[in-house]
Amino acid sequence: MLGTPIWLGEKSSLAQAFIEKLYAHSGQTNDKGQYLFFGKVGGCIVTGNEDGIKHVGMGVLYSMQHVGYSIPPQADAGWVGEAGPGASYGDARDDGTRAGFDNTFTQRNTTFMAFNLMHLARLYTENGGLPACGNIRAQWEDGSKPGWPNPEHRLDT
Repeated sequence: MLGTPIWLGEKSSLAQAFIEKLYAHSGQTNDKGQYLFFGKVGGCIVTGNEDGIKHVGMGVLYSMQHVGYSIPPQADAGWVGEAGPGASYGDARDDGTRAGFDNTFTQRNTTFMAFNLMHLARLYTENGGLPACGNIRAQWEDGSKPGWPNPEHRLDT
């Protein structure tokens, strides 16, 4: 899960640096020979005081799936409040309530996201992650081309 505020319509520089660190490790492999982040589940949460949750989520989620994370449906949520300067999520308002806590859109999307992330992670945990057949880099490098029509390559391994 990656959280970021919106700065000038984009994810923060810290979120971008985190994504770049993920990318720096994306060539490493796990114990099955798959890329390191295969079998891991990703999502993002976005806050701020300007529009752009979907735009920021799109960039973050694309970057995560590009390095191997699996992204379930509705894997992003956010709260941006009213446009312009104002309270951040959870900040006290003049009336004693907390900004964003009463926003049913944010509550619903955050709940859906959390459950979808947990459901997909549980499926991977219970079933041993993504099957390795067809996505082992070393097999491509040695010329065996896994997954190509060949009776020796079974899809259930």
